[in-house]
Amino acid sequence: MFFIFLIIIFAIILFLSVFIVDQQTLAVVQRFGKFLKISHPGLNFLIPFIDSIAGKISLRVNQLDVKVETKTEDNVFLHVMVSVQFFVQPQKVYEAFYKLQDPKQQITAFVFDVVRARVPKIKLDDVFEKKDEIADAVKEELSSVMSEFGYGILKTLVTDIDPDKKVKEAMNEINVAQRMRVAATEKGEAERIIKVKAAEADAQSKALQGKGMADQRTAIIQGLKDSVADFKGSLPALQEEDILNLVLVTQYFDTLKDLGLSANNNTIMVPHSPSAIGDIMQQFSNSLLVTGKARESISTNKNKTQSNINTNNHLTKQNPAIKDSNQDPWQN
Repeated sequence: MFFIFLIIIFAIILFLSVFIVDQQTLAVVQRFGKFLKISHPGLNFLIPFIDSIAGKISLRVNQLDVKVETKTEDNVFLHVMVSVQFFVQPQKVYEAFYKLQDPKQQITAFVFDVVRARVPKIKLDDVFEKKDEIADAVKEELSSVMSEFGYGILKTLVTDIDPDKKVKEAMNEINVAQRMRVAATEKGEAERIIKVKAAEADAQSKALQGKGMADQRTAIIQGLKDSVADFKGSLPALQEEDILNLVLVTQYFDTLKDLGLSANNNTIMVPHSPSAIGDIMQQFSNSLLVTGKARESISTNKNKTQSNINTNNHLTKQNPAIKDSNQDPWQN
């Protein structure tokens, strides 16, 4: 009976002496309340009733999300969400277990301190662009401080920047206004290019039309010249005026033919007759005659005036007294 009792006591002592530590976990063993050792993952032993497990620390990476309310340089309040990824350094388990009672609270305090010291120096528009700089500043500050307590900072991320609702609406309106201004500028530039190209095309079109009209008139004149020469060669008895009238009558009927072939024609025919061609030719001839006579009269008068001036100059050179007699008698 006593032997059975001893076996039971031994089994209880053995059961209390053995403990298991999970992977990525470390156990802190104390003896009479004093730190004894750190037990690593696997099967471990301790002395029952003398040694005890004070606690276990996970070596896995933890994440702490901290939401900080702060303001920018231009006095806009916003919320900045900072995610801190931290872990316990295996070689500093003692410091991590005994020096900090609540590491998350400590990390939160440092995040608040860094964010509220950095963001008020940045304008609202620049906060979104410089969020990586804010995250790096938080990591640098936490790494230097938390390393003394056995914690390492893997990464800090600024995951969200949330201004007030009215501020976001104002920023969106500014963005829309800027885009509308750019769109209006581009539209005006496009319209200007269209007008410039249209003007250039119109100028080129008019230049080509003018060249075409000049070539057409040259061809018409050459054709009339050839027609007169052909008629004069075949019918020497005809005068040039008769031949020209015949050519004009032919063109007159060709024009009437072209007008009749068009279905959508808005031309109004005034009273006329083929004999009008003769009247036009007569008027043209009369105008040429009048112009020629006017030019001859002007030339004759000009020659007479020049002759009188030359005569007076000649007489003055021969008899200086004539020059003196022409002076004002009251001059002396």
